[in-house]
Amino acid sequence: MRADELSSSGNAIISTPHLDRIVHEGSSFRNAFVTNALCLPSRASILTGMYSHACGCPDNKNRQIPEASLTVPDMLRAAGYDVGFFGKSHIKDLSRRYWDAYFGIEAAAANYYQPVIIESEKGIAKPPATFHGYVDDLFTDPALAWLDGRQEKPFCLFLWFMSPHGPFYRPRRLLDLYNGVPIPKPRTFDDDLKGYLGKPQGFKDCNNKIGTPLTGWDSPRCLEEMVKDHYAGIVANDDCARRVLEWLERKGKMDDTAILLSSDHGFFLGEWRCFNKMFMHEPSIRVPLAVRYPPLMRPGTTSDLTALNVDIAPTMLEIAGLKVPDSMQGQSLLPLVRGERPSHWRKDWLYEYFDERAAPKNRGIRTEQYKFIHYWEAPEEFELYDLKADPEELDNLAAEPAYATIREQLRTRMKQLRVETGDTTEG
Repeated sequence: MRADELSSSGNAIISTPHLDRIVHEGSSFRNAFVTNALCLPSRASILTGMYSHACGCPDNKNRQIPEASLTVPDMLRAAGYDVGFFGKSHIKDLSRRYWDAYFGIEAAAANYYQPVIIESEKGIAKPPATFHGYVDDLFTDPALAWLDGRQEKPFCLFLWFMSPHGPFYRPRRLLDLYNGVPIPKPRTFDDDLKGYLGKPQGFKDCNNKIGTPLTGWDSPRCLEEMVKDHYAGIVANDDCARRVLEWLERKGKMDDTAILLSSDHGFFLGEWRCFNKMFMHEPSIRVPLAVRYPPLMRPGTTSDLTALNVDIAPTMLEIAGLKVPDSMQGQSLLPLVRGERPSHWRKDWLYEYFDERAAPKNRGIRTEQYKFIHYWEAPEEFELYDLKADPEELDNLAAEPAYATIREQLRTRMKQLRVETGDTTEG
């Protein structure tokens, strides 16, 4: 889910009133990013508060979080919470960790109407089974039934939807959504016809292009199909979120329950004719992030300071009144929620991508003004953007002599961030 796929973010086509409610009645972050724009690594970072290279999940290659690693659900359960997971985890053997209830998909994707789902209770997993129905409805139904059983103990529900994910199928109720609605063409959609001026060869050659069958089962055939199906997936999410919010209101728990909205990565929707994610460009790394919890915040507050997916775990723990372990590399967002601007808050951050099957490996640094990207495998290539002057990343300045000093400063700082986060991987 992209940061701009909400009505509250200014999207004039999509309607997301229930997700918007979390934004309007809570605190949101205008500059929220993921440190690795890929499903499994980002989900592991959300659960552990650690960079993907640090939590043992750098890519989509059937990784699992090491058994000894601390996760948010582990710590909440130890503190007396009932903890349930419903949805796509994509993390190997996550069902075998101790959950009070787990109903999830550990694969990269699933059949939207006949998904294979693993159920487990208290770490004891059943054999995978095929269920019939729209996948996100299938997650929401048992999640609500599980909530109905939470009477005495505090609870934490992880509800992680499948849509919008390739091949982008819709529920029956949304099959005609957006019929006749025009979809604007991104400014850079036709840049391939101009030779992708300034873009590195690895970006040009990557098979994440709309209208090419190279990626197989999830290849979108045209821009309009891609965008409309993606938006419909978000609307399906919004409808499922409505049901959860209505449950909280019926039970009188709405205002003493913290609700956190976010995504595992953004998505290209036709920029440079691309779909998918992986690269460090803004559509891929920006995500929505909002927290609704009336005891700690005024409704409708926003922050423009940088928030990362590794900050979600520390934030959840601080809301629960628990100590954040030293292993977590993110920072609690609660000072920002309270309207503070801590002097120690990050001014830059490290991005990483290691799964060469989908895109060239790359690493980068993003500051409040600049972005520097390093593709370290042959042929070694670079991108550099002045985001204040060029927010759409149209003009690659990496080879410009006038930016040589800035380029080297950013490269040096990126190496420092690798040391600070314990990144000893190649490149």
